[in-house]
Amino acid sequence: MSEPKVALITGITGQDGSYLAELLLEKGYEVHGLIRRSSTFNTSRIDHIYQDPHDPATRLFLHHGDLTEGAGLVNLIREIRPTEVYHLAAQSHVKVSFEMPEYTGDTTGLGTIRLLEAIRMSGVDTRFYQASSSELYGSTPPPQNERTPFHPRSPYSVAKLYGYWAVVNYREAYGMHATNGILFNHESPRRGETFLTRKVTRAVARIKLGLQTELHLGNLHAVRDWGYAKEYVEGMWRMLQADTGGDYVLATGHAMTVRDWCAAAFSHADLDWERYVTYDPRYERPAEVDALIGDASKAEADHGWKAETYGHLLVGLMVDADVRSVEDELAGRSVRVDR
Repeated sequence: MSEPKVALITGITGQDGSYLAELLLEKGYEVHGLIRRSSTFNTSRIDHIYQDPHDPATRLFLHHGDLTEGAGLVNLIREIRPTEVYHLAAQSHVKVSFEMPEYTGDTTGLGTIRLLEAIRMSGVDTRFYQASSSELYGSTPPPQNERTPFHPRSPYSVAKLYGYWAVVNYREAYGMHATNGILFNHESPRRGETFLTRKVTRAVARIKLGLQTELHLGNLHAVRDWGYAKEYVEGMWRMLQADTGGDYVLATGHAMTVRDWCAAAFSHADLDWERYVTYDPRYERPAEVDALIGDASKAEADHGWKAETYGHLLVGLMVDADVRSVEDELAGRSVRVDR
């Protein structure tokens, strides 16, 4: 019987990390996750798959570490010897990156090269996935694909651009199996509540149940390509099963404005969004990204990946999950981890 594949996931406690950990465990992997030390528990998205490390059958292990500490990353790679590394961790909130540009650059940009260098220095033969972002395209008009020029418009996307080219460089300089997944916006019931899509669906649930009366938003005209995170992590995995690394866009190809998202979310709960949504200029970015619409035809051709859940189907999935979550909170029940 062959040894199971070993995966390391940075950002395992995030939306994508939790879905990816589930997927890899289902496929028989031994999964290791890098988490930051905190005085409070920050593992709610993976508590349902947590396994006691004292159990000899355990296949999920968590390690404290940080992307700002290169020596710790080298030691971790040498210890667990992963066959695949999925680098998802970052300071990933675009608006926050304008307020914390230096920290964003250190974790999101330099953190990537620290991890690549840790792999190189350890001598471990592994395949590397970098979570790149559609924010790289910035003000470049859609549709955007792997050949579209980058024009980042935030400290976050500038840091991601550094990480993107670091991956390309290590692939070309050292022959590393390294891949950039340029993922367009992907959402789910596990999305952080400060991100636009979840902020809206969470507000819809609270308004529906009488706990909130209004929702403050910034630019309603921005256009985004929103897909389902659970499907996107399947695409990540498929990329690392290829014989060589590469760069791939994952997207739905379907666009919605923020206004469209609001209208669909409130309508799903039989509410009129215009009665509750208020414009607040504090949520405007210093430099806006007007339209991101991806072309994932290369990923479909090379890896057979295609988005299936988007638009009103995705909106409804998230609203229903948030309504259940708020109902559980009101009833004093444990809040479940929705799919």
